[in-house]
Amino acid sequence: MRCPGCDNPDTKVIESRDLDDGSVIRRRRQCPVCSSRFTTYERIEMPTVVVLKKDGRHELLCRDKLATGIYRALEKRPVHAEQVEDMISKIEREIRASGEPEIMSSKIGELVMVRLLEIDEVAYVRFSSVYRSFDSVDDFASELSKIRNR
Repeated sequence: MRCPGCDNPDTKVIESRDLDDGSVIRRRRQCPVCSSRFTTYERIEMPTVVVLKKDGRHELLCRDKLATGIYRALEKRPVHAEQVEDMISKIEREIRASGEPEIMSSKIGELVMVRLLEIDEVAYVRFSSVYRSFDSVDDFASELSKIRNR
């Protein structure tokens, strides 16, 4: 790894640590020439997955976009961040494990709703109201009755 300070091609690893369930390795490095210290991250290169949107557009699967929707649904709910990050990782792994190069956005929405229902019913209703475009109170009542009857 090249030193960002002096461009020396030979740096030394002084510390390594696993992150994100072992799928990322954080390495602290030091340059023997200029003594500069810096951090690198080593990740598994995952195959790209394209999301097919309802309007026909294509987008690359983006963990941050997935996380934003989930965190918005869980806003001010008593759910730990570790639980949420674990859920996001599981959804992302499930999508990538399918081996399919494309996935419908509706399939991702369904995966999120299944996981949210396991964690927090209020977050589930929040997410489903946006995902399914609820137009009236009757839509909410219908969804609530499904939850009560399960």
